[in-house]
Amino acid sequence: MTATHSTRMLILGSGPAGLSAAIYGARAGLSPIVVQGIQPGGQLMTTTDVENYPGFREVIQGPWLMQEMQAQAEHVGAQMLWDTIVEVDVSQRPFRMVGDSGTVYIGDTLVIATGAQAKWLGLDSEKLLQGKGVSACATCDGFFFRGKKVAVIGGGNTAVEEALYLTNHSHDVTLIHRRDTLRAEKILQQRLLANDKITTLWNKKVERFIDGGGVAGLVGIELKDMVTGELSTLDVDGGFVAIGHHPATELFRGHIDLDSDGYITVEKGTTRTNVPGVFACGDVMDKHYRQAITAAGTGCMAALDAERFLAEADFEQVAEAAE
Repeated sequence: MTATHSTRMLILGSGPAGLSAAIYGARAGLSPIVVQGIQPGGQLMTTTDVENYPGFREVIQGPWLMQEMQAQAEHVGAQMLWDTIVEVDVSQRPFRMVGDSGTVYIGDTLVIATGAQAKWLGLDSEKLLQGKGVSACATCDGFFFRGKKVAVIGGGNTAVEEALYLTNHSHDVTLIHRRDTLRAEKILQQRLLANDKITTLWNKKVERFIDGGGVAGLVGIELKDMVTGELSTLDVDGGFVAIGHHPATELFRGHIDLDSDGYITVEKGTTRTNVPGVFACGDVMDKHYRQAITAAGTGCMAALDAERFLAEADFEQVAEAAE
């Protein structure tokens, strides 16, 4: 027989946003169920040193932080279930989800915290050196490269913004772009080209991230000239891949309003989507900040928005019954 789980608050995703929503929802007595998804713990499970999450004076590990968040959520009453949602129905309340296990999940409210994944180049050397000099988040990891040579790969807004940000920590930033013009907004291009800490390499493709062996990590990037085919090497201590993100929203296409980049659209200043009772938080709706702390903050907001929605719905139901 197919198992069915019902809850006042169903949460999809178990990163900082989903677990923060679970903590607040549980403390409000909503007995939330968290469907953990394909990557329990979210992107922080692949992050080693975390130095910018408030409350910890020393560097902490991303997986440890997520384990503690999950333990806290479970301690206050949230239930964690290992499953991946493959079917959604938000056409009416309560909402109905189906996992790839065949399990059915019923929620009076739905909090979507499925996150977004950074796009990578797909190189074996890139995967090998992730966390060892190769990163997809300058805001997260730039501090660890103070006074060192770094490179940013990409040509859009994200790449230019990351290159500009890194000049706060490095005097030697190289932007590597496979074309001869940038796709970023003109004002960002002007700021980049006017910054004497940034060098731009045009028509260059990353062939390989060079491993220094042992504890050295990344020591250079092998580049291929897109015009001549010539190979060259750029000595760097850090490489930041900045070619965009994939929000995990394909499941909701046609069910919930998404923007042109695939992120869930929410009412300004809230986590409310266009479907009453459905809320979105974390990187799945935030294309600008993408930090653990902002994800956790919007997770809190989603739980509070859901709690208020249920209180109003319950009040209206009682009022109708009394008429």
